[in-house]
Amino acid sequence: MTTTRSQYDYDYYIPTLTKVQLQEDLHPGYCREAACVITVISNVIIFLLGITGNGAVIWITGFKMKKSVNSTWYLSLALSDFFFCATLPFTIDYLIKDSWSFGLFLCKFNSFAMTLNMYSSIFILVIISVDRCISVRFPVWAQNKRTVKKASLVVVLAWFVSSLLSIPSAKFREILNESPEICYNNYEDHHKTVVFMRFNFGFLIPFLTIFICYTILIHKLRSNQMSKSTKPYKITTLLIATFFICWLPFQIVSVLELDRSEYNSAFKTAQQVSGTLASANSFLNPFLYAFMAKDLKKKCYSFLSKIESAIDEENRSTFRATSVTSATDNGLSTAV
Repeated sequence: MTTTRSQYDYDYYIPTLTKVQLQEDLHPGYCREAACVITVISNVIIFLLGITGNGAVIWITGFKMKKSVNSTWYLSLALSDFFFCATLPFTIDYLIKDSWSFGLFLCKFNSFAMTLNMYSSIFILVIISVDRCISVRFPVWAQNKRTVKKASLVVVLAWFVSSLLSIPSAKFREILNESPEICYNNYEDHHKTVVFMRFNFGFLIPFLTIFICYTILIHKLRSNQMSKSTKPYKITTLLIATFFICWLPFQIVSVLELDRSEYNSAFKTAQQVSGTLASANSFLNPFLYAFMAKDLKKKCYSFLSKIESAIDEENRSTFRATSVTSATDNGLSTAV
């Protein structure tokens, strides 16, 4: 079995090995391989852009914009991504030095933070999709019951469930107290269970829920002839598509890893690419907000203005869609 140390550094693509295998296969040495260098550079870029972009979204949605249900969703999504990006320096240091220098608590916490980001992000996207579906399918109820306070409670619940599902990532994280120290996953006989939970609750079930919601949305909008006159779902659609593009390779590699006892260079590269792509999702969202703003081509506003414009446009579009749907439904009821 030929392996190198960089294969075990990053939580998103760490195979399950025994302590004996780790001692036999891992050797001290700084990050010199091309794949390791590229991974480090990628994580540095993700960290810088993620902290800056998500920090801007947190400032805009949390302090500058008027509180709304939509801004609550996007604030929570930005907090999740910001929290993850804030832990990246530990991973970057581990990659460069080829040694874990931060103790057992941070070894577990770093893994917990990464998994928490995955669950909380997808759960918020599911909530946004369900919220859009309810707003169009039951507009009168949505106008009367859709409040910022209730949205905040839903977000807290999503974070609580995400935290519970992220506990295994911390529980099975250990340190091999050799020289150098190694922070690694020791799933023992629970590897399949962890991957099963991660795949189903972090990907499959959310995907099916979002797919059903969007099927209902498209059918309702087309039946009311609203699809050409409103654009309330562009940002949400792009966010969801980006999430699945970034996370699908990681989920596939995680499942394929279950039946492997050896890790060749091709599979190692697949682990590194899928892990980096998954973490890249955390800095993309703020740039998607800016890209979706109407004034992008004019290039006359700052990046922060574009983010605010995109989210504010989403608020207005959702309100218009709900109002039009409500009016249409009321008109049909009167006619009947």
